Amino acid sequence: MDIGLGLAVAGAAITAFLGAVGSAWGIAIASEAAGGVLTEDPEKFGRVLVLLALPGTQGFYAFLGMFYVMLKINLLKGGMPLDLSTGIQLFFAALPVGVVGLFSAYYQGRASAAGILLLAKRPEEMGKAVILPAMVETYAVVGLLATILLVSGIKV
Repeated sequence: MDIGLGLAVAGAAITAFLGAVGSAWGIAIASEAAGGVLTEDPEKFGRVLVLLALPGTQGFYAFLGMFYVMLKINLLKGGMPLDLSTGIQLFFAALPVGVVGLFSAYYQGRASAAGILLLAKRPEEMGKAVILPAMVETYAVVGLLATILLVSGIKV
């Protein structure tokens, strides 16, 4: 049994899981606000949809982080033997995008909900409504970059 490979795969899987859970959570939060706004004005659906989609990006970033680890260890062709140290390094290198994705998607969902409520009263403020959750997105990208840089620096 290859414990190093198992740890690398576990880190990649946990990352994908955390990012997906965060995105689902964030979209659910934004959807609650959207449901309220759309009951009053269904014509705002197109504008609201943009804000609903934003917290979903963390799930994609975490998927990319998982895939990057998979490519590093050649998992698509069965994987490669890894010593314990390398497995531990890859496990922890995979985590930034997942952990940051979990929390940033939640908070981006809250920021998106605030933007949706802004659009309810002032539909002309679409740009401002998008900027609010986009600021949170910055840190999801930082998490992805951290994972890419960390995984890139590990010798297998």
